[in-house]
Amino acid sequence: MGYKQLIINPGSTSNKLALYNGAEKIVQENMEHDAAQMQKFERIADQIPFRMEIIRDFMARNSIQDEDLSAVMGRGGLVFGLKTGGYLVNADLCEALVNDELSQPHASNLGGLLAWELARPLGIPAYIYDAVTGGELTEVAKITGIRDIERRSFCHVLNSRAMAIRYAQENGLDYNKLNLIVAHLGGGISASVHCQGKIIDSLGDDDGQFSPERSGSVPSLELIRLCFSGNYTRADMVRKVRGKGGVFAHLGTSDCRIIEKMIQDGDRHADLVFQAQAYQIAKGIGLLSIVLKGKCDAIILTGGVAHSKLLTDRVKEYVGFIAPVAVLPGENEMEALAYGGLRLLSGEETARQYKIPQD
Repeated sequence: MGYKQLIINPGSTSNKLALYNGAEKIVQENMEHDAAQMQKFERIADQIPFRMEIIRDFMARNSIQDEDLSAVMGRGGLVFGLKTGGYLVNADLCEALVNDELSQPHASNLGGLLAWELARPLGIPAYIYDAVTGGELTEVAKITGIRDIERRSFCHVLNSRAMAIRYAQENGLDYNKLNLIVAHLGGGISASVHCQGKIIDSLGDDDGQFSPERSGSVPSLELIRLCFSGNYTRADMVRKVRGKGGVFAHLGTSDCRIIEKMIQDGDRHADLVFQAQAYQIAKGIGLLSIVLKGKCDAIILTGGVAHSKLLTDRVKEYVGFIAPVAVLPGENEMEALAYGGLRLLSGEETARQYKIPQD
């Protein structure tokens, strides 16, 4: 019997919706919404009726009946303290998804809320899978030099883990027995250590390599100086770190295709910045290899920017001595969510239950 899943992947101004029957994608639609319209909603949870109407319209147009569904899978939100894998959406998780003390406000939090809204009346499970905050960081990995700040797992878990599992399957290996380093290369760049099926450390957008649009880690005292210089508002500084940082700050574009054309046309500064991008990605991978004490089975480069052979070749030059490097380009979020749900429905994996931490 095939398991039919409705997949819901909300973005700040978008909705990606799909129906999967087992591992087969039946239909998918990617819908964009007017940014000004979305800004009218004061809180993320206020968007639920608007987004539910879009989902219902998608189901009606594609003749998807409620009774046909085995589960609804939502994109994992930014709830602190989650582990990798799937979670059954329950009342506690829904509370965490709208509580700023328990999660970071983000459109992806709507994934679990919408899945719960749709699945609960039907008596079928609602899941989230491989949330950005998912991980199993060791106690020593959480400690920073500022007592008030603790490191949390924060990386592109969904695509990174899906590609790690794919790498294992394509090579006849068991993901749960491998030591891997996965670098997800997109508008943001993160790298993660996969040790025997668990993400035990990571370098996210803020504490590692700069990316096409994000600044990554920078000298702390210089950052403090800019914050208190009087020249920038808080919003300005946030944009410097996320959105207009990284490669964009140097070249005015974050599009690798444009940058490669600039390099081909002899732009030496563009070439230098692109080399620095590869250099920092490689440094992050090298740093994480220490976590595995050098026992790394493979390095995987994935994400949309991994389509740039110029960039991935430069990264390979630096890290090839650590382990074999596999390039699996692209962002495969919908497929990753569907396959994760299939593993939960078939019993290959067991969904976790979230409980709000007690003080």
